[in-house]
Amino acid sequence: MKILKTIAAGAAACALVLLAACGGGGGGDGGIGGSGATASNGTMRVSMTDAPTCGYDAVNVTVNSLRVHQSSDAPDSASGWVDIPLAHPQRVDLLTLTNGVLFPLGETPLPAGKYQQMRLVLADNTSAFPLANSVKPTGGAEVPLDTPSAQQSGLKLNMNVDVPAGQVVDAVLDFDACKSVVKRGNSGKYNLKPVITVIAVVNNGGQRVEGWVDPALAGTGTLVSVQAQGLPVKTSIPDGTGRFALFPVPVGSYTLVVTAPNRATAVVTGVPVTADGVTSIGSTSVRVNPPVSTMRNVVGTVSPATGTVRATQALSGGPTVEVASPPVDAADGSFAMSLPIAAPIRAPFVANAPSFGFAADAAVAGLYTVQASSNGNSKNANIDTNAAVPPLSFTLP
Repeated sequence: MKILKTIAAGAAACALVLLAACGGGGGGDGGIGGSGATASNGTMRVSMTDAPTCGYDAVNVTVNSLRVHQSSDAPDSASGWVDIPLAHPQRVDLLTLTNGVLFPLGETPLPAGKYQQMRLVLADNTSAFPLANSVKPTGGAEVPLDTPSAQQSGLKLNMNVDVPAGQVVDAVLDFDACKSVVKRGNSGKYNLKPVITVIAVVNNGGQRVEGWVDPALAGTGTLVSVQAQGLPVKTSIPDGTGRFALFPVPVGSYTLVVTAPNRATAVVTGVPVTADGVTSIGSTSVRVNPPVSTMRNVVGTVSPATGTVRATQALSGGPTVEVASPPVDAADGSFAMSLPIAAPIRAPFVANAPSFGFAADAAVAGLYTVQASSNGNSKNANIDTNAAVPPLSFTLP
């Protein structure tokens, strides 16, 4: 019998950012735009995008259904659930959805009001090929991706979205495949531990940051993110020309962070994101090109193995930025990452500047905080990568 598995963003499993906003206007990049609402109803339209993944050639998920409800505690059996119809189950390779590419899932008119639950339902894997949910490690064969167990009744994905009458709300599900795919030791098996951010899009003209890194950094594991309070809000990878696009990003002010193997971390502060314009970081002739750096390997274990790990660096006078977030092995809780020893470089955002004016923050060179988290609990370890770092061990409730 076919059993549906439901992905939900809880406090420990997922990062959830959902800002209500009214969509509209003509279509454009990513397919957002249009109307469909009536005077008595609003419309909710849902798309999917992805942050970059780590060490995989493909990460496939099959979306079976979407549901929303106005009550934050309505059970599955309650009345009032509204389905957002899909033409058919949608099998999506998340790795094709980077640099601002969106995959439309579905839309529906629904009574105007505030909606506080959303559920994303994946189809079960079957013996048929291609698998509904699968992962293809780089250079390896496609294998099943095991969706979370004990979720037959569906886990609640909390939200707080106002759908106005006669208006359209565009909700984009940002599925972070890098943090969501978890290797299970040497078994050759992989778990899906979903990390999803939901971002509302005001229109298709703004909420976008684009820029350029040196072409030498393209295809080398370079990551570009906009961060707020030390947490990535949207992450992408440069294309073959060094161009990157971060979309959608909620309106606000952010820190842009560029990390790459064997390079220092580059930071641009005070990056504005507006609803009606594209924010450009440099140009084809002004590109982010961090200096070369020796890297330091940092390894350790986390218990329980369902925990997460990240490395942050506090710049002089702020802000704090996330530099790495390695996967944690689902079997033994091990993790490994490489952090630059060289000082990070930083510059304030200046529109249309002829150069970035980066300056090295020598006072914090090689200094990081490694944070492990599980079930709402966290532990920190301060490390100095100017010397060898002993293996770290975190035990959390």
